[in-house]
Amino acid sequence: MFLIMGISQAEKMLNFNQLTVCKCCGKYGRVEVFMNYTYFMLFFIPILKWNKQYFVKMNCCGSSCEISKELGKAIELGQVSEINLTELSFYAKENSVKHCEYCGFTTSEDFQFCPKCGRNI
Repeated sequence: MFLIMGISQAEKMLNFNQLTVCKCCGKYGRVEVFMNYTYFMLFFIPILKWNKQYFVKMNCCGSSCEISKELGKAIELGQVSEINLTELSFYAKENSVKHCEYCGFTTSEDFQFCPKCGRNI
């Protein structure tokens, strides 16, 4: 009798849809949530999953950020419909482009105030 078993890693895109202005690039983008996990399979059927990690990724510029397991689990169960992106810190791309929340002006310069409307960026 042969047993076919193994351990592998996988990534699953969760059912989550939020349209927002990206704080990294200043464009409209969709927030995508992914779950990475390790699993044990027997006869090519996943039996056990462990080491779950949840990530938020912006589809406009590709910047990503890890989120807590509690928030990721709630998104996976469909209990959360919106994420507060101001609390997240995206990897290496955050603030590469500044975006004025009031008039929509975008710039890569290091302005403290918007050159178009004069408000604090």
